[in-house]
Amino acid sequence: MLLGLSRVLIMAAMSPQLGRLLDGASPMFPALQRGTLTTLQVNLGYRCNQACHHCHVDAGPLRTEEMSWQTASLALSFALAAGVSTLDITGGAPELNGCFRPLVRAARAAGLAVIDRCNLTILEEPGHADLANFLAQEQVHVMASLPCYGPDNVDIQRGKGVFEKSIRALRTLNAQGYGTAGGGLALDLVYNPLGPSLPPPQASLEATYRAALTSHYGVHFNRLLTLANMPIARFRHALERDGHYADYLHLLVANYREENLANVMCRSLLSVDWRGYVYDCDFNQMLGMPAGGTGAPRHLSSLLAETLSGQPITVGPHCFGCTAGHGSSCGGALSRA
Repeated sequence: MLLGLSRVLIMAAMSPQLGRLLDGASPMFPALQRGTLTTLQVNLGYRCNQACHHCHVDAGPLRTEEMSWQTASLALSFALAAGVSTLDITGGAPELNGCFRPLVRAARAAGLAVIDRCNLTILEEPGHADLANFLAQEQVHVMASLPCYGPDNVDIQRGKGVFEKSIRALRTLNAQGYGTAGGGLALDLVYNPLGPSLPPPQASLEATYRAALTSHYGVHFNRLLTLANMPIARFRHALERDGHYADYLHLLVANYREENLANVMCRSLLSVDWRGYVYDCDFNQMLGMPAGGTGAPRHLSSLLAETLSGQPITVGPHCFGCTAGHGSSCGGALSRA
């Protein structure tokens, strides 16, 4: 249930910690610093075969922005120079960029783990019939968006017929060894709420997903990752249209948990946009908030010989989406209790 401002202010009066986070009507997120960089998240562009209601990237079929091979090569060079272990590839639908497969091959040949943020329906797009086989051959970790275990909520959020296509795609991935016992290939599903509410506990929802998808559709996966909807871009527009933006932000603030700060993804992840500019996370990327706390946007080319550990992280009110409740990151919930 959404919390109104008056209730949040009452809670703030009872909790000094919450009170310190509120500056009048504007919530102030605690200062953060970077730790060791382990993941480079590369956005190959905003073109997508879908236009989901919750999309914080505002991706869709009409977007034309996409990363060049020169920039993709620079991203890989930076990843190797910085000693990161994982290249996390996202979009839009990253597979629509012609750089996707060459980048995956080069990263895997260099010994990096590779994550593909996949919307599943891309497997049925023309020219991608062999995508599942390619991902399996390169042993890519697939993180696939599936915001519910039944058709109604998925189709409301992502478009008519998307659930049915997603199930077919999951079966195709299962056939390649993804998410199955002994298959050896990682397939994680990603859940986010349909509207302005926090995700439920990850472990219990995973059990519900597993039971429903196995019994009704014969689909298997490894883990379920629960993500909060961030109050930015397309989702923020919907909140403002329906008069829920302030209430949702207050919900995030009221459910702030300090222990989640230790595990927020911006401490160990760097986000790169399609032009090669860097941000502390992909949410900041969409808001145009450069990495490093203040200053002008920085390009990867200027960071090849620089150590980022200990640098300040750019924060804003939307960051409460990562620390509310069980926490939220590109790797799912930050805590189970």
